[in-house]
Amino acid sequence: QVQLMESGGGLVQPGGSLRLSCAASGNVFSILAMAWYRQAPGNQRELVARITRTGTTDYTDSVKGRFTISRDTSENMVYLQMNSLKPEDTAVYYCYLVNPLGQYWGQGTQVKVSS
Repeated sequence: QVQLMESGGGLVQPGGSLRLSCAASGNVFSILAMAWYRQAPGNQRELVARITRTGTTDYTDSVKGRFTISRDTSENMVYLQMNSLKPEDTAVYYCYLVNPLGQYWGQGTQVKVSS
């Protein structure tokens, strides 16, 4: 089993920044990819950003140029730096990991962008 623990969410004003962190523990080996998803009320969960085993990244169009995903492979951590936040970024953000054993989700961390 793999456990994922997110942190770093909170309330921020439009234009502000937050950095989300996700710590992976347990049977963490041969990670194929880690990612951040988000789900706003009434919406489906959507992929925000992903980083693969080789370090390739991709982003949903609405966050390109504002969000950056990164990782620390030695610590099994993944981060999401979010800049220029907008009210439409408000959502619960979930960490995701996939390895040969399966797919895993964190419990989520709330991000609210509001003045």
